[in-house]
Amino acid sequence: MSLVMILLAPLLGGLVYGAERVLRARMQRRQGPPLLQPFYDMFKLMDKRTLIIHAPHALLAVAHFLLLWLAVGALFAGWNLLYIVFLHLFALIVLVLAGYSVRSPYSQVGANRELAALAAYEPILVLLAVGFYLVAGSFDVSAILAHGGYLAQMPLLFAALLIILPIKLKKSPFDTVEAHQEIVGGVEVEYSGLFYEFLYMARFLEYLFVYGLVFLFAGASPLWGLLLVLAVFLLVNLVDNATARVRTDQMVKIIYATAFTMATANIIWISL
Repeated sequence: MSLVMILLAPLLGGLVYGAERVLRARMQRRQGPPLLQPFYDMFKLMDKRTLIIHAPHALLAVAHFLLLWLAVGALFAGWNLLYIVFLHLFALIVLVLAGYSVRSPYSQVGANRELAALAAYEPILVLLAVGFYLVAGSFDVSAILAHGGYLAQMPLLFAALLIILPIKLKKSPFDTVEAHQEIVGGVEVEYSGLFYEFLYMARFLEYLFVYGLVFLFAGASPLWGLLLVLAVFLLVNLVDNATARVRTDQMVKIIYATAFTMATANIIWISL
């Protein structure tokens, strides 16, 4: 079952992305795209002409997609959560390098913002893994899922995860990384055709990664995990529709003042 989910991860992520677009449209009282629109977009991208700035730039997009797929696969397979967090970090660093590898100022501004976002949310993910270790006694996802009671023992870490989710999913109020009205897609701006499609599918995998972390808080109860993911999914999109974007420096300050502080306090509490 895990192997099937790993192989189908991009498709599953695409369905989640499509469901999110449908939900956002309903929240805004408009028709919106169909559920399968992300896949229609993929087929359209295949027909687009692929322009390559230089070979390493193109290959970094492929590497970013494959590393994210590996991180999601490791999560589904129950591997070490700390290694998964660092693997995910490596995938994002590859994307930042892609942004810096071209002379486009839009791409480099996007890479700067991606790097600032990494500095803001990545410590939270590491603290999250440490929290699960302190409660479950292991970094292995399979061991974490064999226990329960995480929401009771890690409420502030769960709140910290909720705060950083809009950054990971590029949602308001923390969608400064992309900020499509300002920098036309950030690090993605110099990609086209097939290689842009790899970045487009990588976005699908990000959905599975972050909602997979939410699922862990349910421990041994899959039904409770699905309900928790559904509730967070609705909350993230509600906040996205109801808030405006903050500046990058404001985002970093907010994350460290709230999410990082709460996560650290929860780790100290568990350790006592």
